[in-house]
Amino acid sequence: MNYLNIFFFFSIFGHFLESTFIKNYTSGILYGYWTPIYGIGVVIILLLNQFLRKKVKKNWIRYILLFSLSAIALSTIEYIGGYFIEKLFHQVFWNYQDHQANIGKYTSIEMGIVWGISSTLIALIIDPICQKFSNKIPKWISYILLILFMIDCLMTINNKIISF
Repeated sequence: MNYLNIFFFFSIFGHFLESTFIKNYTSGILYGYWTPIYGIGVVIILLLNQFLRKKVKKNWIRYILLFSLSAIALSTIEYIGGYFIEKLFHQVFWNYQDHQANIGKYTSIEMGIVWGISSTLIALIIDPICQKFSNKIPKWISYILLILFMIDCLMTINNKIISF
């Protein structure tokens, strides 16, 4: 339940940040007020951090590895997500071709660095806070969010992919 709650919190928080700070921008492809790529990304960061915590004893080495592996993993997810969103939904939500070190239009080395820094900060600062609050969310709320999310995914597939 912990990771499910974190997934929903960051999916909603990411949607809020994009909708608030980027003008004339619609965050995500789903109808609901969430952008799952953020939830997926944070869950990956937390799982990776947990794995490294068990395997690497020196914190500074763990954080360098977390930075590097997260930058690669999240950039890969960003690239795959951008590619499939364009192929399935015929929309481009982000385009990094104007970045100096772009890797196609869906990701860049600059964004990889942003993801690496963000991942390290999430592991150092946000994870301990999340762990305290995530387990206090009643299970029924998590289940309702999961049902609503699944309905949203099915509606999106039906309305945006199948009807196309």
